[in-house]
Amino acid sequence: MMLRPHREDIAVIGLYTGKIVIGIGLLMAVPLVTAVAAAEWAAAVDFAIGMGACLGLGLGAAMACRTLREPSWTHGLVVAGFSWVAATAVGAIPHWLSGHYGSYLDAAFDLMSGTTTTGLVLIQDLDHVSHALNMWRHLLTFAGGQGIVVITLTFMTGGASGASSLYVGEGKDERLLPNVTRTARAIWLISLVYLAVATPVLWALLAALGQSAGRSFLHALWMFMTAWSTGGFGPQSYNAYYYHSLAFEAVMVVLFVAGSLNFALHWAVWNGRRSEIRRNIEVISFTVTLTLAMLLTTADLMRLGVYPQFLAAMRKMFYQVISGHTTTGLMTIYARSFVRQWGPIAMLGVTMAMAIGASACSTAGGIKGIRIGVIAKGLALTVRRSLVGERTRVVAKWHHLRARVLDDGVVLAAMQITLCYLGLYALGTLAGVLCGYPLLDALFDGVSAGSNSGLSCGLTSPSMPSVLKVVYLFEMWAGRLEFTAVFAVFGYVVSMVRGR
Repeated sequence: MMLRPHREDIAVIGLYTGKIVIGIGLLMAVPLVTAVAAAEWAAAVDFAIGMGACLGLGLGAAMACRTLREPSWTHGLVVAGFSWVAATAVGAIPHWLSGHYGSYLDAAFDLMSGTTTTGLVLIQDLDHVSHALNMWRHLLTFAGGQGIVVITLTFMTGGASGASSLYVGEGKDERLLPNVTRTARAIWLISLVYLAVATPVLWALLAALGQSAGRSFLHALWMFMTAWSTGGFGPQSYNAYYYHSLAFEAVMVVLFVAGSLNFALHWAVWNGRRSEIRRNIEVISFTVTLTLAMLLTTADLMRLGVYPQFLAAMRKMFYQVISGHTTTGLMTIYARSFVRQWGPIAMLGVTMAMAIGASACSTAGGIKGIRIGVIAKGLALTVRRSLVGERTRVVAKWHHLRARVLDDGVVLAAMQITLCYLGLYALGTLAGVLCGYPLLDALFDGVSAGSNSGLSCGLTSPSMPSVLKVVYLFEMWAGRLEFTAVFAVFGYVVSMVRGR
């Protein structure tokens, strides 16, 4: 029997969703200060309005839903899922007011793309947006990489007993420390340390390329945020291609590979367990699948003779493939080059890389290397069992932060989430084909949206049908939350309507 939620259940969900919306409003203080510093008064008004709307709605929800009840597991999952929708709706206000979007749907699309660290964009005239809007776009990817719920856990919930369900609901299931709140703070510590180290390096590189001190600092900060969070946004319409620098590309690759690694792996290495890098199943899986994707893509590029020089071909291939595999989405080629130059086999290689993605509990999206590794181990175990017979007990082990015995339940869970991702990719592909786009184009951008990658072959644009924008919005949301919170939200809505 399905039970209808009580008023107290709605109050818990409203209270914590309100807190997360307040967090989004407080983040708007950064672009607001940027607008004032740059004398961008129109942008300052936009962010003042957006900040007021977030704080008003968030505080209103928190006051109307005051309760001493701690969130249960189900409450946490629903809050994690619903808060991303609420944050998208109100966080897009400055986007829409800027005048760089054709509709509020387009503004919400870019907001969701930023917070989910996808990187697909519908913004118009990107080269002439305000510093404040660019700051907001990249700050969203940085905050979204850590998780907007993680922000709440860090600053608002204290030691709430339901904090763990909020944390897991956002697609994270590993704790760096025993306490979830301390884990959230550790995640931010890791990210801020990398920011402090990497931003000056990028700043120096951009200054050497001829940018002024102020402009090079802003670009360095923004490009760090987008690389570390595997976000894919860029301050210029040419994306990473704008900089035309091998040294800059090399530093960016290091950053988005680091950002795609499990936060727990970072924490283990920080605490002296450096051997974890070569033993971890996610690192091994990533290395194997990245190599396969590169071989497939390189073979097709060489066959077609797209780039006359081998080193040029390797540079373009390596950057695009690893950007796709880490679900970063930064590009050093034009979007339509995938279709007009690379060819179908190379595009399939990049699509496979995006679909798999990088590590769990990181800023990256996709199926995740840990699930691919577990499924491969499970398949090998099944083969071994069939060869030795029923009477012999066969045990398989795998390593992720510690040695583990492979359990059938773990393999089943990995396969279930993998099937959900494949279904999500199929949804985006089918929607694209039904909207009149070629199958390969629809597959490429459909997988990119569902895996939160951000690479595009040119299909994603302000002119694409609104229904496809909505499908991609859903893909980005569901893919980022890894389905559990999504199922909880839909289940809660159904129980409110049909429950007793």
